[in-house]
Amino acid sequence: MLLRIDHVQLAMPPGGEALAEGFYSGVLGLPRVPKPPRLAARGGCWFESTAVHVHLGVEDPFVPARKAHPAFVVDDLRGFVAAHHLDVRWSDEVPGTLRCHVDDPFGNRLELIDAGPPAP
Repeated sequence: MLLRIDHVQLAMPPGGEALAEGFYSGVLGLPRVPKPPRLAARGGCWFESTAVHVHLGVEDPFVPARKAHPAFVVDDLRGFVAAHHLDVRWSDEVPGTLRCHVDDPFGNRLELIDAGPPAP
């Protein structure tokens, strides 16, 4: 029986750790945590909060995930998007849900969903 998702892994190009940290820590607010030494040698980086774990692994040649994506629940989505000046694509395809898509610095698609009550 599945209990929960431990983490989501996304790909990044070689040498993109600083860009990843700027976005995943600086914008999304996920603290960067050290990778185990044997895995750190491969490059990439991990970002983890109590509830959200995102791991970025180096892929060469790199191809961003344009369709497949994780979806993150955000408190006050409109305020979050405005505060961080994010270039998002709003979606009304799921009735009663306020959501949008944004790309990380590498072009990986991420979905952001408002935590509040359903939209009218």
